[in-house]
Amino acid sequence: MTAEDAPPATAADETDRLDAASVNDAAIRTPVGADSSAEGAAVLRAQILLDRAHFSPGEVDGTFGSNTRRAIEGFQRSRDLDPSGTIDPATWIALNSDTVDALVRYTLTAADVAGPFVEIPEDMEAKAGLEHLGYGSALEALGERFHASPALLQRLNPGAKTEVGATWTVPNVAAATLPKGDKVVVDKSDAVVMLLDDAGRTLAQWPATMGSSHDPLPIGDWTIKGVAKDPPFHYNPDLFWDADPGHQKAEIAPGPNNPVGVVWIDLSKEHYGIHGTPVPSTIGKTQSHGCIRMTNWSARALSEAVAPGTTAVLRE
Repeated sequence: MTAEDAPPATAADETDRLDAASVNDAAIRTPVGADSSAEGAAVLRAQILLDRAHFSPGEVDGTFGSNTRRAIEGFQRSRDLDPSGTIDPATWIALNSDTVDALVRYTLTAADVAGPFVEIPEDMEAKAGLEHLGYGSALEALGERFHASPALLQRLNPGAKTEVGATWTVPNVAAATLPKGDKVVVDKSDAVVMLLDDAGRTLAQWPATMGSSHDPLPIGDWTIKGVAKDPPFHYNPDLFWDADPGHQKAEIAPGPNNPVGVVWIDLSKEHYGIHGTPVPSTIGKTQSHGCIRMTNWSARALSEAVAPGTTAVLRE
């Protein structure tokens, strides 16, 4: 794929368009939960502020779903609020203590649109033939940079061009750097990864995909051995129950569309780690081959808050 412009707005697009002034309104008190409207300015504002507070809803898309509910519950517990999974007035007050605009304007640079952009094949051996597994388009790269679904960015910017100097409305997801954590907890029942301090307080929480019936999560206490940034992926078909029987071992080049994304956090359990993914929209909603998958930006944030020897508790 090559860099593409967002499609022209249609009448339906204009009807659905999110208004930045509404999303930036700190006076919003609309409940955000399973019983509220599934999408809209309040949901988008909540997702962005949760992301900035290090309680990630995964890919910011302006739609309420299970990842957003888990993020709300985690944030509420961290603030000693009722973990209802719905943003009530007290939770809005806590979120709005972050006084920045949730949506901001961003001017595209040459680096944003330069590429090279790559069409990524599905086949693992075909992937091994690529020199770098980069983004498929400028729109995909912008989505990762701003933790947002490409569809949301198009909705926020109908008709906008992916060219140098173009100004886009984007989620304001820049946040303070996390302190070093004392422990990582991977919770299978809630499909989240948590970073805890030495007092057991949750500093951050992210949605994750972990294990399957074929490759169950290795429950137990492990340690983090180290972190590899922009790693190659060493494909061994013997470790994949669904691999093509004709495949051979191969090394797949680094890049955000590499099977393990931009970060590999190595665990003391052989062949297991916490890592990124080329498909952020699937996190928390699908299965894995036993490892713990996060969005690339979440895996990167976690990797910068741990060190060799950090405990990693994998629990049911």
